[in-house]
Amino acid sequence: MEHQPVKRNILLNPGPSTTTDTVKYAQVVPDICPREKEFADLMRGLRSDLLKLVHAPEPEYTSVLFCGSGTINIDVCLNSLLPEEGKILIINNGAYSQRAVEICDYYGLPYMNLEFPVDTLPDLARVEEVLKSDEKIALVHTTHNETGTGILNPIREIGALAHRYGAVFTVDTTSTLAMRPISIEEENIDFMMASAQKGLMSMTGLSFIIGKRSIIEVSKRYPKRSYYCNLYLQYEYFEKTGQMHFTPPVQTIYATVQALKEYFAEGEQAKWERHTRAFEAIHRGLDELGFQDIIKREWQAGLVVAVRYPSDKNWDFDRVHDYCYERGFTIYPGKIDRTDTFRLCALGAIDEEDIHDFFKVFQEALEYYQVAIPVQYS
Repeated sequence: MEHQPVKRNILLNPGPSTTTDTVKYAQVVPDICPREKEFADLMRGLRSDLLKLVHAPEPEYTSVLFCGSGTINIDVCLNSLLPEEGKILIINNGAYSQRAVEICDYYGLPYMNLEFPVDTLPDLARVEEVLKSDEKIALVHTTHNETGTGILNPIREIGALAHRYGAVFTVDTTSTLAMRPISIEEENIDFMMASAQKGLMSMTGLSFIIGKRSIIEVSKRYPKRSYYCNLYLQYEYFEKTGQMHFTPPVQTIYATVQALKEYFAEGEQAKWERHTRAFEAIHRGLDELGFQDIIKREWQAGLVVAVRYPSDKNWDFDRVHDYCYERGFTIYPGKIDRTDTFRLCALGAIDEEDIHDFFKVFQEALEYYQVAIPVQYS
């Protein structure tokens, strides 16, 4: 069936990301009760395909779907995978690892918040020192690409340390999975997580956790800290029925099935090369205008650039945002305490030419509001 093209906006925010029309229209399907076998079969295929994204072999690994944004995954892993006498170590150098700290606080989970500055990599020697000093640490958690800054954390090395000291390693890969090539085993990850609207370029409302089946089954004996957000309960229900425990986001699942088809058609490496082209074009555009990065280039994940506000008295992020937004481009405020930043991201169904088009509009906005070019820093 022919569909009318949908107005294309270029989203340079860190998710949801720009989608294809074919993914959008995949949601337009006949109404179906999600308890039908046909729909259960669809989800079974989706769960299997998600493992292929990270080269996770079946049956050792499985994927479990949840209805919600990416934060639900952090909630699920932290509250479900901690044994009764255990403690969580959070390696924290950004807003999304800090979110894990807040989840632990709300549940009253015992944890250690190992903090590092948001513009630096975690010190692996300090990580090992903490693991060595506290045998109760049963779960280590961190973020792969801290989306607030764009820094890429050394998860392979952290995972190796976690395993050396007998801990389970969970990683928030929401802003890398299906963009940067990742092998779950090579990166020493036990559980990784993402949501459909980022790397898969699908719609909001569906999140998923990929991890070791054996650890999920052991977690059946752990304290039950949540009903809706319990990993074992959701896994068990999928295994018995092929369905989610509670009502799934039906249309988003259809869109995500289509998005996965498009992912495999493009190919893991080709998709990463496309994101890299867009990322490098973002840097070229910023360099030409004189903007400064927050994170060293060699530490960046290749997907998010955090940019320092210029010192110009005419600079006003909201006005520049609105100028760009009215012309089909979305930029996003920063997420760093005590530092004024905005972010440009290379996620979604975009390419280098879209970035070139954006910078034409962005420069127009600067000129319109009489911001000096190149921009100035005091």
